[in-house]
Amino acid sequence: MTSNAQYLFTVYGIFAVVSVVFSFLINRLFLKFVRTLGIRNQDDTVIRWGSQSKPAVGGFSFYIIFLLSIIVYSIFFDSNQVFLSKEFIGILLATMLGFLLGLADDAYNTQPFLKLTTQITCAVILLVTGTEISLSYVEPVNYIITIFWVVGIMNSLNMLDNMDAITTTVSISIILSALGIMVLHQEFSSVYFMILLGVMCALFGFLYFNWHPSKMYMGDTGSQFLGVFLAAIGIKYLWNAEPPSGDFISARNLLLPIIVFIMPIIDTTTVVINRVMRGNSPFVGGKDHTTHALVYLGLTDRQVAMVFWFMTLISLLLVVIIEKFLGEWRHIFTVLFSLYFLFMFFIFFYATRSVKN
Repeated sequence: MTSNAQYLFTVYGIFAVVSVVFSFLINRLFLKFVRTLGIRNQDDTVIRWGSQSKPAVGGFSFYIIFLLSIIVYSIFFDSNQVFLSKEFIGILLATMLGFLLGLADDAYNTQPFLKLTTQITCAVILLVTGTEISLSYVEPVNYIITIFWVVGIMNSLNMLDNMDAITTTVSISIILSALGIMVLHQEFSSVYFMILLGVMCALFGFLYFNWHPSKMYMGDTGSQFLGVFLAAIGIKYLWNAEPPSGDFISARNLLLPIIVFIMPIIDTTTVVINRVMRGNSPFVGGKDHTTHALVYLGLTDRQVAMVFWFMTLISLLLVVIIEKFLGEWRHIFTVLFSLYFLFMFFIFFYATRSVKN
C-alpha cells in the first residue's frame, strides 16, 4: 500500500466512524428536544402507514454531515474541487434549496405548486452549472430529461418515505452503487467520494432511530435533500457514466440509473398508474404503495424494509457486473436488463392490484 493510499484509507476510515457516531448523537439530541417538527397534519385522513405521529427531524443530520464532508475534504484534500468547481457549487446550491424546501414543508405544509416550482428550480440550478443528462444530441431534449429526472426522483423518494426505514435503506444502497462505480474507476480523491461516504454514514446513524418501530422520520427535510442530491449523483455517475465500447451505448446509460433507482421508480410509477385508474389524484397521499401491498399480503414492516433493501442490493451487484465485466455493450444486454426491470415492475404492480386499498 502506497503512502497516498494509506493516507486516503486513514482519513476516510476515521471520517466514516465519526460521521456515524455524530449522526447518531445529532438525531438523539433532536429526538430529545424537538417533538413537533413534521407533526402538522395529525388530523388528516391519511398521515403515514403508522398511526402514531413522530418528529420528522432526521434530515437535519443528513445535511449537517453533508456540509461537514465538504469542510473535511477542503482541509485534507484539494479545496479547489469545492470552491472553484462550477458544477459542485451548483450541486451545493440545489441541495441547499431542496433541504430548505423540505424544512418549509415539514413546518408549514407548502402548497403543491410551490413545491413543484422549487423542485424545478433545483433542476435548473443543476442544468446551468453543468450537471446535465447527456443522452441526446439535441440539447433541449437533454434539458427536459434532466428536469424530469430531478423532479421525479425528489418526488419518488418523498413518496417512498411512507414506512419505517424504506427510504433510508434504499438511499444507502443507491449511494453504495455510486461509490462502487467510483472505486472501480479509482476516483478516491474526488470530493464526491467524501460527501457520498458522509451522507451514507449519516443514513446509517439515522437508521437506528428509523428502523421499525421507529422513533423518528426523516420527513420532507430529509427526502427532499436526498432527492436532489441523489438525482445529481445519478446524473454524474449513472446517466453520464463513461460509456463502454459496443452497440446501444445510450441504452446502457439509460438502463444504469433505472436499475440503481429501481425501487423508487417502481413504487412511484405503480402508485400513479393505480390512482389514475381509480380516478384519483396521484398527488394525494394514501396507503396504496408497494410497501403497503406487501404488508397486506402478510409481511411485517421489518420484512418489507428487508425486501426493499435486498432489491436495491441486487441493483448494486448488477451495477458492479455492468461496470467491471461488461466492457463491450451488446443488444442482448439491453434486452436482458430491460426484461429484469419489467419483471420486477410487474411483480410489484400485481401485488398492489391483488389487494384492496
